[in-house]
Amino acid sequence: MGDKPVWEQTGSSFIQHYYQLFDNDRTQPGTSYIDVTCLTWEGQQFQGKAANVEKLSSLPFQKIQDSITAQDHQPRPDSCIISMAVDQLKVDEDPVMGFHQMFPLKNINDAWVCTNYMFRLALHNFG
Repeated sequence: MGDKPVWEQTGSSFIQHYYQLFDNDRTQPGTSYIDVTCLTWEGQQFQGKAANVEKLSSLPFQKIQDSITAQDHQPRPDSCIISMAVDQLKVDEDPVMGFHQMFPLKNINDAWVCTNYMFRLALHNFG
Protein backbone atom coordinates (compact mmCIF):
# COMPACT_ATOMS: atom_id res chain seq x y z
CA MET A 1 0.00 0.00 0.00
CA GLY A 2 1.42 3.38 -1.03
CA ASP A 3 1.64 6.67 0.77
CA LYS A 4 -1.54 8.29 1.98
CA PRO A 5 -2.98 11.10 -0.17
CA VAL A 6 -1.90 14.59 0.83
CA TRP A 7 -5.35 15.47 2.19
CA GLU A 8 -5.20 12.50 4.59
CA GLN A 9 -1.70 13.41 5.73
CA THR A 10 -2.69 17.06 6.24
CA GLY A 11 -5.97 16.26 8.01
CA SER A 12 -4.37 13.68 10.28
CA SER A 13 -1.51 16.02 11.19
CA PHE A 14 -3.98 18.82 11.93
CA ILE A 15 -6.12 16.63 14.20
CA GLN A 16 -3.10 15.33 16.14
CA HIS A 17 -1.81 18.88 16.59
CA TYR A 18 -5.22 20.29 17.54
CA TYR A 19 -5.91 17.76 20.31
CA GLN A 20 -2.39 18.05 21.68
CA LEU A 21 -2.91 21.81 22.00
CA PHE A 22 -6.42 21.42 23.44
CA ASP A 23 -5.39 18.85 26.05
CA ASN A 24 -2.52 21.02 27.30
CA ASP A 25 -4.14 24.49 27.21
CA ARG A 26 -7.67 25.14 25.93
CA THR A 27 -6.73 28.61 24.64
CA GLN A 28 -4.05 27.25 22.29
CA PRO A 29 -6.30 25.80 19.54
CA GLY A 30 -7.15 29.45 18.83
CA THR A 31 -3.88 29.62 16.90
CA SER A 32 -5.58 27.39 14.29
CA TYR A 33 -8.61 29.67 13.86
CA ILE A 34 -9.23 32.72 11.71
CA ASP A 35 -11.31 35.75 12.70
CA VAL A 36 -14.48 34.31 11.11
CA THR A 37 -14.14 30.70 12.32
CA CYS A 38 -17.53 29.31 13.35
CA LEU A 39 -18.03 26.78 16.14
CA THR A 40 -21.09 24.68 16.90
CA TRP A 41 -20.67 23.11 20.34
CA GLU A 42 -23.52 20.81 21.36
CA GLY A 43 -25.95 22.94 19.33
CA GLN A 44 -24.67 26.34 20.57
CA GLN A 45 -23.14 28.53 17.88
CA PHE A 46 -20.19 30.90 18.21
CA GLN A 47 -18.40 32.96 15.59
CA GLY A 48 -14.94 34.47 15.64
CA LYS A 49 -11.60 33.47 17.12
CA ALA A 50 -12.22 35.28 20.44
CA ALA A 51 -15.71 33.81 20.96
CA ASN A 52 -14.47 30.30 20.19
CA VAL A 53 -11.51 30.53 22.55
CA GLU A 54 -13.78 31.97 25.26
CA LYS A 55 -16.19 29.04 24.87
CA LEU A 56 -13.42 26.43 25.07
CA SER A 57 -11.81 28.18 28.04
CA SER A 58 -15.12 28.25 29.93
CA LEU A 59 -15.76 24.50 29.73
CA PRO A 60 -16.34 23.21 33.29
CA PHE A 61 -13.45 20.81 33.76
CA GLN A 62 -9.83 20.99 34.86
CA LYS A 63 -8.18 17.94 33.24
CA ILE A 64 -8.84 16.48 29.82
CA GLN A 65 -7.47 13.60 27.81
CA ASP A 66 -8.47 12.78 24.23
CA SER A 67 -7.97 9.44 22.55
CA ILE A 68 -8.54 9.49 18.79
CA THR A 69 -10.26 6.25 17.76
CA ALA A 70 -10.90 7.03 14.07
CA GLN A 71 -10.58 9.83 11.60
CA ASP A 72 -11.66 10.45 8.03
CA HIS A 73 -10.52 13.10 5.57
CA GLN A 74 -11.76 14.18 2.15
CA PRO A 75 -10.56 16.73 -0.38
CA ARG A 76 -13.06 19.39 -1.38
CA PRO A 77 -13.42 20.86 -4.87
CA ASP A 78 -12.35 24.28 -3.50
CA SER A 79 -8.88 22.92 -2.52
CA CYS A 80 -9.89 22.62 1.12
CA ILE A 81 -10.05 19.50 3.30
CA ILE A 82 -12.83 18.24 5.53
CA SER A 83 -11.72 16.14 8.49
CA MET A 84 -13.82 14.23 10.99
CA ALA A 85 -12.55 12.77 14.25
CA VAL A 86 -14.21 10.14 16.40
CA ASP A 87 -12.68 10.24 19.86
CA GLN A 88 -12.99 9.20 23.44
CA LEU A 89 -12.86 11.98 25.99
CA LYS A 90 -11.88 11.72 29.65
CA VAL A 91 -12.46 14.82 31.78
CA ASP A 92 -11.59 15.10 35.45
CA GLU A 93 -12.97 11.98 37.19
CA ASP A 94 -15.94 11.49 34.85
CA PRO A 95 -16.44 8.28 32.85
CA VAL A 96 -15.03 8.16 29.32
CA MET A 97 -17.40 9.65 26.72
CA GLY A 98 -17.36 9.34 22.96
CA PHE A 99 -17.61 12.36 20.70
CA HIS A 100 -17.44 13.45 17.07
CA GLN A 101 -15.79 16.58 15.78
CA MET A 102 -15.62 17.90 12.24
CA PHE A 103 -13.06 20.37 10.89
CA PRO A 104 -13.17 21.99 7.44
CA LEU A 105 -9.57 23.10 6.79
CA LYS A 106 -8.33 25.81 4.44
CA ASN A 107 -4.80 26.71 3.42
CA ILE A 108 -4.21 30.43 4.02
CA ASN A 109 -0.69 31.84 3.57
CA ASP A 110 0.84 28.33 3.61
CA ALA A 111 -0.86 27.38 6.90
CA TRP A 112 -3.85 25.07 7.34
CA VAL A 113 -6.52 26.75 9.46
CA CYS A 114 -9.86 25.67 10.82
CA THR A 115 -12.65 27.69 9.19
CA ASN A 116 -15.54 25.96 10.95
CA TYR A 117 -15.95 23.14 13.40
CA MET A 118 -18.68 21.15 15.02
CA PHE A 119 -18.53 19.17 18.26
CA ARG A 120 -21.09 16.71 19.56
CA LEU A 121 -20.93 14.13 22.35
CA ALA A 122 -21.89 10.67 21.10
CA LEU A 123 -24.89 10.32 23.37
CA HIS A 124 -28.10 8.71 22.22
CA ASN A 125 -31.16 10.89 22.39
CA PHE A 126 -34.20 8.64 22.48
CA GLY A 127 -36.58 11.37 23.69
